[in-house]
Amino acid sequence: MERTITLAEAKAHLSALITEAEAGAEITVTRHGRPVARIIGAPRDVARTPGDWGWQGSYDRSIFAPMTDEEARDEGWPV
Repeated sequence: MERTITLAEAKAHLSALITEAEAGAEITVTRHGRPVARIIGAPRDVARTPGDWGWQGSYDRSIFAPMTDEEARDEGWPV
């Protein structure tokens, strides 16, 4: 459900608007009749763990293997 309210109404009823947004409402806030902001609920269905950036692909784990001194010298690192 979408709803449009003025900025003055939003300031006066912010807590109730947040509750509505949590329930799925989309609220457009206007200033002088022009839309300036939207209040929507945050996604709740995504379970994340610390360090999980959502990467779904695969990668070659050998890129994290330590370099030998010879490989470091070849790349210009001081060894």
